[in-house]
Amino acid sequence: MPASPKWLKEQAQLETFALRFQKLKAEVHRRIVEAIDLNKLSRWNQDRLRREIRGLAESMSSSSTELLSEIDRERLVQEIIDEVFGMGPLEALMHDPTVSDILVNGPHQVFVERRGRLEDTEVVFADNAHLMMIIQRIAARLGRRIDESSPMVDARLPDGSRVNAIIPPLSLDGPVLSIRRFAERLTAEDLVTNGTVPPEILQVLEACVASRLSLIVSGGTGSGKTTFLNILSRFIPLEERLVTIEDSAELMLQRKHVVRLETRPPNVEGAGEVRQRELVRNALRMRPDRIIVGEVRGAEALDVLQAMNTGHEGSMTTIHANDTLDALHRMEMMVMLAGFEMPVPIIRQYVAGAVRLLVQLSRLKGGRRRIMRVTEITGGEPAPYGLRDIFIFRQTGVKDGRAQGHFEATGHEPAFLAHLKSSGIELPKSLFAQRVLSWQEESQ
Repeated sequence: MPASPKWLKEQAQLETFALRFQKLKAEVHRRIVEAIDLNKLSRWNQDRLRREIRGLAESMSSSSTELLSEIDRERLVQEIIDEVFGMGPLEALMHDPTVSDILVNGPHQVFVERRGRLEDTEVVFADNAHLMMIIQRIAARLGRRIDESSPMVDARLPDGSRVNAIIPPLSLDGPVLSIRRFAERLTAEDLVTNGTVPPEILQVLEACVASRLSLIVSGGTGSGKTTFLNILSRFIPLEERLVTIEDSAELMLQRKHVVRLETRPPNVEGAGEVRQRELVRNALRMRPDRIIVGEVRGAEALDVLQAMNTGHEGSMTTIHANDTLDALHRMEMMVMLAGFEMPVPIIRQYVAGAVRLLVQLSRLKGGRRRIMRVTEITGGEPAPYGLRDIFIFRQTGVKDGRAQGHFEATGHEPAFLAHLKSSGIELPKSLFAQRVLSWQEESQ
């Protein structure tokens, strides 16, 4: 049904007011910066600085020719304080616990993800220069630079959120900013409640992690790989020493004895870069019980497999892949990037000897995240890896814009049950009997 002329007119008026509001804010912000004695700022505490800026903002907004209501004036004052101390128009979104991603496509296009769904917002920047100023401020606070000679930045905010920015000439239509937030710390119980995983599958995964079976969590972008890896860490025995390795630290392992390592990008001269591969090699000298790599992307895959094969069983990592077999083929390709000329059958034998379990995650239509497969690697038939699904999620349709389906046990009795038993963990074989599991999407 086409929009009515009245609705279109109202939308245009709202957009016009939003732009005027941002331009007024930018002007008042500029005048405040000119009015403040910057030499005094270092001697002022945060509370005094906020009081001074609030007073100046109220005075300047009151003398403006723009007619603003009391509510709009108070909002203007607060947003100017956000401009000075925070991330400007994005500050409110950064404090919203329901927002998992903030996606700024341009000054007048800001989207967020809530509960797996993208939503448009009313947040706007005054112009490209305003957005660029916020991006440069974020980069500067993180000790990075972004300009025409270095037009990309990927870093971690103090709260653990991951920020990525790209500017012209690489971004053709102006600066683009993406922030992935980690405000909500989900538990295993939360995943059962929201239907990501039924309790039967969680029971098996808990036993596998506790008994030191090495595993890979694979999935597409935004499928919840890092979150799930965090939750699996809860099942690691407390006495074990863990070393985590990441490009941008996102893992918040629910254990005390954790050493966190993070890669370093090259400096402005192009020197000083430290890659994941160097960190994995160094981690082997740190007496870890397990090594957990946030995501394998390159030649470090070989070192991770070596760790799993040489006394660091129970190590875990994630990989970007749309299917379990695709994940293993990507591992093969990454091992080849390490520079060793090994026949593919040897690489496959090496992978099968290191990894015992694959957990495949997906974000389905409507934003729901589900474990799609829990797969054992037996190293036998069917070739090339002897993959045998233990549990699967079977999608049955779409209702009200959301994917529907149920979890099933395939009837495969995993070969690693003997390993679990030798570790003092015995699971009932009835857990793997072929059936639809008790939790079903249609009942939620």
